[in-house]
Amino acid sequence: MGKITGFLEYERQETHEQEAEERIQHFNEFHSPLNDEQRKLQGARCMDCGVPYCQSGRILNNMTTGCPLNNLIPEWNELIYSGNFDLAYKRLQRTNRFSDFTSRVCPAPCEASCICGATSGDPVTVKENEYAITEKAYENGITPHKVEVRTGKQVAVIGSGPAGLATAEWLNKRGHSVTVYEKSDRLGGLLMYGIPNMKIEKRIIDRRINIMKEEGVVFKTSHDVGHNVDFNSLVETYDSIIVATGAGKARELNVPNKDAKGIYLAVDYLTNVTKNILGDDNNLINAEGKKVLVIGGGDTGNDCVGTAVRQGATAVTQLEMMSKPPLQRQSNNPWPEYPRVLKVDYGQQEAKAVYGNDPRIFETTVKEFIIDDNGNVTGAVVSRLQPTKDKGMQPTGEEFVINVDLVFIAAGFVGTQDYVIEKFKLQPDVRGNIQNENFRTNVEKVFAAGDTRRGQSLVVWALREGKDVAREVDKYLMGYSNL
Repeated sequence: MGKITGFLEYERQETHEQEAEERIQHFNEFHSPLNDEQRKLQGARCMDCGVPYCQSGRILNNMTTGCPLNNLIPEWNELIYSGNFDLAYKRLQRTNRFSDFTSRVCPAPCEASCICGATSGDPVTVKENEYAITEKAYENGITPHKVEVRTGKQVAVIGSGPAGLATAEWLNKRGHSVTVYEKSDRLGGLLMYGIPNMKIEKRIIDRRINIMKEEGVVFKTSHDVGHNVDFNSLVETYDSIIVATGAGKARELNVPNKDAKGIYLAVDYLTNVTKNILGDDNNLINAEGKKVLVIGGGDTGNDCVGTAVRQGATAVTQLEMMSKPPLQRQSNNPWPEYPRVLKVDYGQQEAKAVYGNDPRIFETTVKEFIIDDNGNVTGAVVSRLQPTKDKGMQPTGEEFVINVDLVFIAAGFVGTQDYVIEKFKLQPDVRGNIQNENFRTNVEKVFAAGDTRRGQSLVVWALREGKDVAREVDKYLMGYSNL
C-alpha cells in the first residue's frame, strides 16, 4: 500500500524548466527531470481515491476530463512510490503504448480531474510521472516483442500520425500483418512536422517507430495514397484498410489579400522549420529580423510564437478571437471539468521575456491584409470583436492596423483533405470528416479513425481511436476480439 497521507505531507514539485532567455537559444526540449527519490514522493501524493476521475476519460461541457486511454494512474503512481519503475511501465503499457508522446504533448486532462487538485489546487504530477516511467524504461532497455504467430490477414493503415501508429500497434499485436503508408518523407504525421522540436524531439518518435519495425510493422514513406499510390489497388490487395490521414484541411481566412507573399499556414511554417532543423535542404521560412503576426490563440498558434521568437523576430503579435479567460475557475466551470482559465504557454512566456508583454490580443480578427506594390504583406487591418448572446463573436466597429512582415494562420482545421474523400469514394459528414458507423465507412472493408473521423482533437484521443478501430477491424477480420 502506498503512503496514504502523501498528498498531505509532500508538495507538488515539477521538473526544472530552463528560463525563457536560455531556452530560446535552441530548439530542443527544455525540462530537466527530477531524480528518482523526488519522483517517488510525487507518486506518493496520489490519494488512491475510491473513484479516480483521473482515468475516466469523459467529455464534460465540451471539454475532455480524465484520461481518454483510461490509464491505470493510481496503480502506477503507487508503483513509482515503491520504486518499482519496471512494473509501473508494464501497467502503463496495458493502456498506453505511446507514453513517449503523451508525456510530452498531452494537455493532461488527467491532472485537471485529479481530486487532489480539486481540494488543494495542486494535482498529482501525473504527466511528469508518466514521463519518468517511460524514460526509465528506455534507460533500462526495451525489448521488442516479435509476434510469433500470424493470422494471414493483410492490413493497410493510411497515415502514420498517432491514430495510425496506434492502429498499427494493436493490430500487429493481434497477429495481423500491417503496412503503414505515409505521404511525407518521415513518419509521425503532425507529431513529426506539426509539433515543434522543443515540445517533442524527433528522435523520440523515431525510437518508438523503430521498436514497431522490429516487432513486424512495415512502414512506407513518400507513399501518398490517392496521388502516387492508387487507392483501388490497396482495396484489391489488403483484407482491410484503415484511413487515419487526420483532419489536414486547414481553415483559411477569407479576407482581401489573403494570398499575399509572406502569409503562410501555420502547419506549413512549422513543417518547414522542422525540416531545416533535421538537416533537410529547403528554403527556410525565417522570422529573423521581422515583425510577425500569428492568427489563432490555440496550441499551434503558440507553437508559431515560440518558433518565431527562437528565429529572432523583432516583434510577435498573436490574435485570439475569443474573450480572455478568467484567472480562476468560475461557478459555471466546476471541478472535474477541464478548467477554462487563462493559460500562458511556453511561447507566450518567451515572447513576454523578449518583448516585455504577452503577445496575445483577445477578441480580435483580421479584416484585411495590406500589401505593397510587389505583393508582399506589410500590415493587417484588425477588427475588435465582442461576444453575442448566442456565444458567438461579432465586430464592434473598432479597427486598428498592425505593421507586419510575416503572417502565420493557425486557425485550426476543418476536416479531411478533399482528395481523400473524393479518390477513396468516401462520404463526408456535415463537418467535413469521414462519415462512419462505429469506424466503418461506406466502402466495404475500409475503416476510419482519429481526426479524420472525429475532427481536430488531442493526441491522446487519436491514440484511443487507434485502439478502438483496431478492435473493430479485428472483429471484422476474425469475428472476435480480446483487445
